[in-house]
Amino acid sequence: MTITLPDWPRPARVAAVIAVCAAALSLRYGGGLEPLKAAASQAAAAPSNSLEILEEGLLAECNIREIGVAGYPEGHPAISSAVLESALQKKISLAREQKLGLYAVTQFSFSPARIIDYCANLARTAPGVSVYVGIAGPTDPIALARYAQRCGVSASLRALRKLGTGIARLVTHTDPREHVMAVARYSMSREPSNVAGMHLYSFGGAVRTATWMSELIAG
Repeated sequence: MTITLPDWPRPARVAAVIAVCAAALSLRYGGGLEPLKAAASQAAAAPSNSLEILEEGLLAECNIREIGVAGYPEGHPAISSAVLESALQKKISLAREQKLGLYAVTQFSFSPARIIDYCANLARTAPGVSVYVGIAGPTDPIALARYAQRCGVSASLRALRKLGTGIARLVTHTDPREHVMAVARYSMSREPSNVAGMHLYSFGGAVRTATWMSELIAG
């Protein structure tokens, strides 16, 4: 969540960032849209790009020590890969200048190979950046396809559809276990690995996701 701030005194600008980020966090974990709308209105916010808050230096000023940025193995429906890569490098540079730790959290994917390619490329271009691999937890396949459209995870979904895959085939391709094993094999093949962990998207519900993860750990 990023905002463009008006020409307010510094304390007011800091307060605006905190208000909008707190509302966005509430939305991410199941809150309604009203807190975010109210905070955005209060801050006179307008959609912009995520470099602006970093360029302001407000995060470091608020004693934030580490930030996460989005990673796009599947690309972005409205932003070219070149622009995404340029923006990421700028964020890394700004974070370094402000002594902020930085890690990437990826969108989920229907293709483990895309995730691995993204992690390997990031290891080459930004070896100091850790990755939390986004994986969709156990979810109804129809709902998962709907989330994919909303989240811009379209490249591998289109590839599956071109193959004429039905729902049963989609379930096979999106089994979380397959993705976890692919990431594990990648991490074991590299020393050190830039994969710090996983970010589970609990589209099928938190309890269902936690149960699946517990069973996976138990073997």
